Amino acid sequence: MRTVIFANGTFDNPRQARELLRADDLIIAVDGGTRHAWTCGVDPQVVIGDLDSLTPDEQERLSSAGAKVSSFSPYKDRTDLELALLHAVSQGVDEIIVLAALGGRLDQTIANLLLLTLPELVDRDVQVVQGAQRAFVIRDEALIGGHPGDTVSLIPLGGDALGVTAQGLEWPLEDETLRFGPARGVSNVLRKRQASVRVRRGLLLCVVTRASDVGKSESES
Repeated sequence: MRTVIFANGTFDNPRQARELLRADDLIIAVDGGTRHAWTCGVDPQVVIGDLDSLTPDEQERLSSAGAKVSSFSPYKDRTDLELALLHAVSQGVDEIIVLAALGGRLDQTIANLLLLTLPELVDRDVQVVQGAQRAFVIRDEALIGGHPGDTVSLIPLGGDALGVTAQGLEWPLEDETLRFGPARGVSNVLRKRQASVRVRRGLLLCVVTRASDVGKSESES
């Protein structure tokens, strides 16, 4: 089972989102992310948040479409996206794609990426997808798919990443330490269609950027 979450950040490429969607996806919208789902021609089955970004008419449209609306007070300890991720986990999904999680406020962008480290997401395939970029967390090991020339960045989270081995990249790593802070792991390059990464201790944020899309406008709708 797969969930697609529409967050309420920058949404520059609806066509890409439409191409990602499958008929059996569980569609969750994070408050104003509901409009992004509608732009893609889908009604969310679940809407989560304090609903401060939706007008009464939009909320009525959701009700008429049979959406389950989970309304929370704005005075809460978790962001709307965090609540959406936890709801997806509660539904037993094993794959989650998050759209429109970046852009706008820098603090929200950073916080949204760090949500990938939630312990509840362990053993699930969770990716933030934004245009030519996708981000996910490597806890033990992972295969990174793409095309030769794609950019791959490996960024330690929460401390040093120890025993990092990366094969299939322009600059391979062999049981090395990536220090928290320095940018050594940024802007590596895929040499073939798949690379492998292992980390003995620590977490890595992996960001893959498609080379074919670099520099292209993402404003197509």
